[in-house]
Amino acid sequence: MEEKKRQNQGLTHYWGNTPEEEYYKEQGIKSSNSYYTSPRGLTLFTRSWQPLQSEPPRGIICMVHGYGNDISWTFQGTAIFLAQNGFACFALDLEGHGRSRGLKAYVPNVDLVVDDCISFFNCILTQDPNFPNLPRFLFGESMGGAICLLIHFKQPEFFRGAVLIAPMCRISDKVRPKWPIPQILTAVAGIAPTLPIVPTADLLEKSVKVPEKKIIGVMNPMRYQGKPRLGTVLELLRVTDYVSSKLSDVSIPFIVIHGSADVVTDPAVSRELYQVAKSEDKSIKIYEGMMHSLLFGETDENVAIVRGDILKWLNDRCSFKSIQDVEIAI
Repeated sequence: MEEKKRQNQGLTHYWGNTPEEEYYKEQGIKSSNSYYTSPRGLTLFTRSWQPLQSEPPRGIICMVHGYGNDISWTFQGTAIFLAQNGFACFALDLEGHGRSRGLKAYVPNVDLVVDDCISFFNCILTQDPNFPNLPRFLFGESMGGAICLLIHFKQPEFFRGAVLIAPMCRISDKVRPKWPIPQILTAVAGIAPTLPIVPTADLLEKSVKVPEKKIIGVMNPMRYQGKPRLGTVLELLRVTDYVSSKLSDVSIPFIVIHGSADVVTDPAVSRELYQVAKSEDKSIKIYEGMMHSLLFGETDENVAIVRGDILKWLNDRCSFKSIQDVEIAI
């Protein structure tokens, strides 16, 4: 492993040292990046990944990354895959993440982050005259899955469906701070909410299964490697408690996917979402033995299985007008 680490020290991208433009061309897609200023005046870094063909894309996918992550490292892998298969994908670094403004990994108000996402995703529709007529989908990983559900609650008719990957609808008891730590943290957060002192396990270590991919994940120059900040943890606890109490209000068509060995977010909560959501079109897939990072941290074979299931679900919902029977694999 040490030899592999030495070989990888010079990586400029998760795929290697090939320049972005050249790599995108090799992958048969086009990509762009820019900065977007949200209505509250926050400067946010954005990316797009789109098919090369001249005809309109099959659909638009609005993507939301997870806590401590960003859109410029391994998150790109699935966006590139979906663009290769005809979808126009768009994402932004959330406040305090990646190249966006804000103190690193500090998210004092998720509701404002949700508003940022809604504003940006609405802005996307003005970029191409074909876009307003295309089916639109949400796509969220971990914390991003919870944000997608919050977006849905605010705009229940705007998206045709949602892809929820190990969504943080409730923080797992295995990583949730134990009593009396939450009570102590709450008291301290009132004075110093940005302090990075919350005692938690290394999430990357608990998320990524393949040792070589752990090395690549650590090499991400935008990755936050410190302890979680007090204000962020308390806000995530608040938001996930709220989302978990609203699972029965979910009405959007969705597929929720989870690894059975996930100890970061709880697959039991994804099962609960599937069971209680009032959506008529809903699917669930629980992958035996897989961990939290389903779209990067697993073996390449497992990643291909998960991506294939996501693509099939999206393709089916770009070609039908009425609710179809859906399969469940638990």
